[in-house]
Amino acid sequence: MSAVLCLVTVADGAADEVSLQALGAASALASGGAVHALVIGDAAGAGDLGAWGATQVHVATHASLTSFAPDAWARILADLADTLDVAAVVGPGSDAGNTVLARVAARLDVPFAANCTAVVPGDTVVVTRARWGGSLFEEAAINAQRAILTTQPHAVAKASTGGSAAVASYAATLDDADLAVRVVGHVAAAKGGVSLAEAKIVVSGGRGAGSTEGFAPIEELAGLLGAAVGCSRAVTISGWRPHTDQVGQTGTKIAPDLYIACGISGATQHMAGVKGAKTILAINKDHEAPIMTGADYAVIGDLAVVVPAISAEIRRRRG
Repeated sequence: MSAVLCLVTVADGAADEVSLQALGAASALASGGAVHALVIGDAAGAGDLGAWGATQVHVATHASLTSFAPDAWARILADLADTLDVAAVVGPGSDAGNTVLARVAARLDVPFAANCTAVVPGDTVVVTRARWGGSLFEEAAINAQRAILTTQPHAVAKASTGGSAAVASYAATLDDADLAVRVVGHVAAAKGGVSLAEAKIVVSGGRGAGSTEGFAPIEELAGLLGAAVGCSRAVTISGWRPHTDQVGQTGTKIAPDLYIACGISGATQHMAGVKGAKTILAINKDHEAPIMTGADYAVIGDLAVVVPAISAEIRRRRG
């Protein structure tokens, strides 16, 4: 395949994990060809992308690029794709990545394949992608002169190549219409603590917690383990926890070393968000709950009894 262009988003001064995974897919698609990475606005970490497969890094600059503007980002990505004459454009399957790549596909009037878990290069790119909340996987051929796709978070491995990449500025061309939709401010989450997306251990509660107060033992266990607290969609709908805590297809997709699901039935949409977890421990009164089929370990019992018992044992062992 000829050259491939990959959108890389930056968080906390470095390329985020999902972008490095997308870069791995771009490298696979390029099959030895050039892999161009595009960083917009924030040049932090741009020089490190060669170690993850990029052969050339472009840092887009513009006086109006002071915050995330999806149409502006899409125009920059589409313009650079034309300039470089790439065969494919890849992005991370994050909210921002899917938003921008969908707009790129619309601008180029080509299909858009979101949430890809595997890519096969060729004259016609073939992808495997998650559908229906991860309940099935579809193999599809992208019949277009330029393939536009995003990778599902934590489904494609990042590839450490140890290489290097040249970094160059790219002067973007934008107009007022491109900047009509943009982020004008950020509201911090109500609580601090461990980031749900990056946590190595996540303790989540579901409808079985019963109420806002029912999350007290879950929060206690999370505190002992240095874990993040998550929840199911049913919990956010009930108003017990904010949406920022939601794990699942319509919440945060996570890939911790350990996921402890307390009183969560395990609906398809929830399980789609925890597929990247290395180990799943389910605590549920219902031994026939769907989550049991996807769990590595299961405890059949009331979370209000089981979770405090686990916390007590941790304290006992720590002396």
